Amino acid sequence: MTWFSETLHPGYCQHLEIGHVVFEDKTEHQHLILFDNPIFGRVLALDGIVQTTERDEFFYHEMLVHVPLVAHGAAQNVLIIGGGDGGSLREVLRHPVEHATLVELDRTVIDLCTEHLPGLSQGAFDDPRTQVHIGNGGRFMADTEQKFDVIIVDSTDPMGPGEALFTQAFYGDCKRCLSPGGVLVTQNGVPFFQADELTRAGRRLRQEFSDVGFYTVPVPTYVGGPMTLGFSTDNPDLHRLGTDVLAARFAALEITTRYYTPHVHRAAFDLPGYITALIP
Repeated sequence: MTWFSETLHPGYCQHLEIGHVVFEDKTEHQHLILFDNPIFGRVLALDGIVQTTERDEFFYHEMLVHVPLVAHGAAQNVLIIGGGDGGSLREVLRHPVEHATLVELDRTVIDLCTEHLPGLSQGAFDDPRTQVHIGNGGRFMADTEQKFDVIIVDSTDPMGPGEALFTQAFYGDCKRCLSPGGVLVTQNGVPFFQADELTRAGRRLRQEFSDVGFYTVPVPTYVGGPMTLGFSTDNPDLHRLGTDVLAARFAALEITTRYYTPHVHRAAFDLPGYITALIP
């Protein structure tokens, strides 16, 4: 029996049985492995860290996308930084958006997941509303003059290629590129293990936005308890919308979700004490 060992957190390791290695390679950016696991199905890991699995991806992708888009209520132009597996793009395109731009550092991730994890993107890369840009997400944000209603940072952890997506400069560029009343959503780690990551993000985001909140989502393969997602905007009403408003907007979409509901949306912003204590 062969095992994949993830050692993201010092002093702690999770192991996943490798039933079959579908693909493994080291690109100019990172090491990739895609393998089958008897519990989670197909698993994608980058630089030794699990990114997504067939069985539990919906927790993360639904909450990363539907919370900001339902809260905004009228997003037409959406940007995704990262997300080469296509799961976030899939969920964005379930909304009546006009344009969805995805910026992915490594083309191999898109090609690999389109071929071997097609259930994640479900054809989203072929949707005429989709525009894909291959390149550094931080550099894209620094250079672009485009405006977006919602920006979703579907990033890896703040190490290696993903480190630039957690800086003050990057958050400032995101603010500059948001339309009035727009929303930035960020991946800010599992605070039980990554407390400093959440605290730093909170401080940096509050230097750019007048209203910064955090909400949680449990993802089984992101071990250590709930993950936190940042919700930053200059419209203080958006993350305080009542369940009745959220329910009406969600019903109008006429879609079915497996984790997200308007009640879960509202409750996700009610944080446990140990997380609240980490937010400046």
